[in-house]
Amino acid sequence: MLAKISSATVQGIDGFLVHVEVDLSAGLPSFSTVGLPDAAVRESKDRVVAAVRNSGFDFPIRKITVNLSPADIKKEGTAFDLPTAVGVLAAQEAVPSARLNGYVLVGELALDGQVRPVRGMLPIALAARDAKCAGVIFPANNWDEASVVDGVDLVPVSTLTETVRFLRGDWRPALPTRVPSAGGGNGFCGADFADVKGQIFAKRALEVAAAGGHNVLMVGPPGSGKTMLAKRMPGILPAMGFEESLQTSKIHSVAGLLGRGHALLSARPFRSPHHTISNVALVGGGNFPRPGEVSLAHHGVLFLDELPEFNRNVLEVLRQPLEDGCVTVSRAASSLTFPARFMLIAAMNPCPCGYYGHPERHCVCTPFQVQKYRAKVSGPLLDRIDLHIEVPALRVSELTEGAPAGESTEVLRERVMAARARQGARLSAAGLFCNAQMNARQVKEFCAVDAACRELLKMAVSRLGLSARSFDRILKVARTLADLAGVENIAQEHVAEAIGYRSFDRPPEY
Repeated sequence: MLAKISSATVQGIDGFLVHVEVDLSAGLPSFSTVGLPDAAVRESKDRVVAAVRNSGFDFPIRKITVNLSPADIKKEGTAFDLPTAVGVLAAQEAVPSARLNGYVLVGELALDGQVRPVRGMLPIALAARDAKCAGVIFPANNWDEASVVDGVDLVPVSTLTETVRFLRGDWRPALPTRVPSAGGGNGFCGADFADVKGQIFAKRALEVAAAGGHNVLMVGPPGSGKTMLAKRMPGILPAMGFEESLQTSKIHSVAGLLGRGHALLSARPFRSPHHTISNVALVGGGNFPRPGEVSLAHHGVLFLDELPEFNRNVLEVLRQPLEDGCVTVSRAASSLTFPARFMLIAAMNPCPCGYYGHPERHCVCTPFQVQKYRAKVSGPLLDRIDLHIEVPALRVSELTEGAPAGESTEVLRERVMAARARQGARLSAAGLFCNAQMNARQVKEFCAVDAACRELLKMAVSRLGLSARSFDRILKVARTLADLAGVENIAQEHVAEAIGYRSFDRPPEY
């Protein structure tokens, strides 16, 4: 007796269908699973046996073979528990085989027959819809993320018994209310830019970075406000559009971070890993490749505080995602690509003691120590950061109560939104969301400058020794400055300000 059921799993951040074939035959009682299963899949036999019996069904004492097809792709996770149990029952004709046609079943089984949630429900539901399947039978606790998908019959179940009753036509679940999004707005949680005293230049640079999606490096002594500024960045970023939200939500779904009550992320992610993080945890990978922090920050912000304290190898793996907006993880069995188009905000001290160039405190570091400290951040990585800004120590007058408050987050966000709207009108045909995503051809098309600007750029390249990549990034920043000013053409003052944001390209002077 043979039963065939459709299921699905996740490869990378995309779902793909898997055919589960359950065969009952004569012979010594056994239960084997083939088709490159991992340990969690192989262990499912014990969960399936207990769940079937504790749900009141007879479990056959036969030779049982479960095949997961395509057999040359590694299968992992617990999502095959439910289709395997239903396949055993269908092979005994306890479930009508005709009802199985077109339905995709996923879910982990508890020993008492409860159906537990699985990772990656959103991409699985999208894969079922794209494959023109009739519907998806899945854990009820995964309803919020699955409810985003239209065009496919969604059947949330809580137990194996409910699944069998539905397939027999005796029961139909009452669908909960769809949850439109997770969180709200742009992620502003009350941390206002007005709380940061002084640092007018740094606030202006972060406004430019938010408007164009540019990377930022902040250099300054301890306590100057670098971390405070970085943590307020989500407040001035625009809310994600539907396509951005869908891409980001898929990654968080696969990572198991899209909790209950969350359908689509609307607040841009803000990830701040500790400097002890490994390169695999940062960019993704492992025996079964998972997305790393750079992918979890897709369409959001990745904040690296104390940048030189990160392992040199960890920082160097950032080169590809900063340049290409994706991470390719290659293993012997497969090669997977994770999206990683994020805004990098990094912060560091100017020297090991932190007080190099401080107007009031004396730096105790030798020139060699300063050079060695800064050399921990390589030139190629610095070249990929658009804005290098100094965050100086605050004066006593700026810390007093009488110091005037700066612009609020709401005021900055309005200007950022207006600049992003201009970029959207210009770049939407190319599928881009901000100026930082432009390639060389688009820079040539949208960042044209006049003769005076070209002379200024030539002088900057000559004196600062800028690379061709830095040249393009200066033009992108100048384009963003023009968008913030509400003008169509890049002017000389926009180019001059963009060049001023490359100050850290110069070596320290002693």
